[in-house]
Order: sequence, then structure tokens, then C-alpha cells
Amino acid sequence: MALKPTIYKFRTSLSDMDRHVYDSFNLTIAMHPSENLERMMARFLAYCLNTQEFLEFTKGLSAIEDPDIWVKTLDDQLMLWIDIGEPAFERIKKAKNLAREVKVYSFNSKSDVWWQQGKAKFSQLEASFYRFDNQQIQTLAGLVDRTSEISVTISDDSAFITTEKGDCEVILQTLQQT
Repeated sequence: MALKPTIYKFRTSLSDMDRHVYDSFNLTIAMHPSENLERMMARFLAYCLNTQEFLEFTKGLSAIEDPDIWVKTLDDQLMLWIDIGEPAFERIKKAKNLAREVKVYSFNSKSDVWWQQGKAKFSQLEASFYRFDNQQIQTLAGLVDRTSEISVTISDDSAFITTEKGDCEVILQTLQQT
């Protein structure tokens, strides 16, 4: 019998000072059985940083050919591909052939090694790469319950997150931007 995903529901209030996006929305996020809470919260932050019309979570780890988050137009054009983690060069190269824009958000303790090993190859691609601080993502993961109210304020390269259990700041480091 296959394990089922764990469902999280977030009532989110977003203030993105950089893009002048101010919105409130409800997000239902399925955490895959093989996914940890830190990865799910990195997906949540990537969603907040890229909120726009038609942005949606995909099946993620359940559909390995798809990104974690995407924007598809009504005529099925793939406008934005967002991967979370440390994908291989070949995956990002393929993504760039499929989507108009590609973004990668890494968050693991091994992100530094992954970036240093792949930086020369990744620089050949027209894709943007960002890194969340692993300790800050772990702190954020400790602040959410399966049902949470979350306030996210984004300014410069920082996201300040408040929940019922406390608050934290997550710094976004730009590794490569197109």
C-alpha cells in the first residue's frame, strides 16, 4: 500500500515590497511521503516569491518530469519552471528548452558543494539560481502546523515570516540571475 501525502493548509498574507504584490490567499500543499518539512517550506517560499496569475504547485516528487511549481498559460505554454533542491545540469538544460523562464531554489546543507561543482556548467544556461539558508529554512519548518496562518513580508533579499508559533527571517542569496 502506497503512503499518502500529508496535507498542509496555509492562510497566507503576502506583502512583496519589491514587486508591489499584496495579497491574501489560501494554499493547500501536499507534502510527498519522501519529502521533508524543510523542502516543503522551501516550495512555499518559492511560491510566495513568484506569486502571479496561473502559478501553481505541480505533482512535484510524484511526477519527476515536472517542476515543483510552474506557470502555464491557458493555451498550455510553459512560462515559468521552478525547481526546489539541487537538480542536475541536464534537468535544467531540458527545462530551459521547455519553459520561457527557469528558476532553481536550493536549501540543503549541501547546497554550497552542489553550486561549486556545477557553477561553471550552470553559467552556460539562461536560468536563475537562488539559495535559502538551510538553518533559516529549518527554523521556518519548526513554526508551522498542518493548519497555519502565515504572514510573509518580502523586501530586498529577505523574507520575514510570522506564524502563530513565532517568526523568522529567511535570506535569499542570488547565485546566478538572468
